[in-house]
Amino acid sequence: ENHKHKHQHNNGDHSGHHEMMIKDFRQRFWISLIITIPVLVLSPMIQRILGYSFTFQFSEFLLFALSAFIYFYGGWPFLTGIVNELKQKQPGMMTLIAVAITVAFGYSTATTFGLEGKKFFWELATLIDVMLLGHWIEMKSVMGASQSLQKLVQMMPSEAHRLKDGETEEV
Repeated sequence: ENHKHKHQHNNGDHSGHHEMMIKDFRQRFWISLIITIPVLVLSPMIQRILGYSFTFQFSEFLLFALSAFIYFYGGWPFLTGIVNELKQKQPGMMTLIAVAITVAFGYSTATTFGLEGKKFFWELATLIDVMLLGHWIEMKSVMGASQSLQKLVQMMPSEAHRLKDGETEEV
């Protein structure tokens, strides 16, 4: 009876999934970053810092709409991540980011529609951008390390010879 087993590699499934996730984070980052530019231009604090004034009728509602897009589109991986972490009763980084962006978005939305206070839309947008960039870079490096490990596994022989009592045994 022959018991030779070749290493079976199922990295196509994992690497395909990871490549898709990397692509998703990259796309969310670039789109959110582009939408962040008008958010920065419309933000009162940025206008004060840079010494210009740019407002028009409903500009604060446009600021809200652009920020809402970034919150839901760019923040989506973190909003779904908090659900997964809390289901597993293991709050982590996704929970921290989701709570931060939800508080910033919720409070800023409330100030847009009547609550007294300042808006944190530009902080929300840039935080999401930075977190997307960080996760994109992290996933790329994890993917690179995984591929290196796969190559090492592929180099391992599928059989070896063991010397036992002067006899050679194939294992």
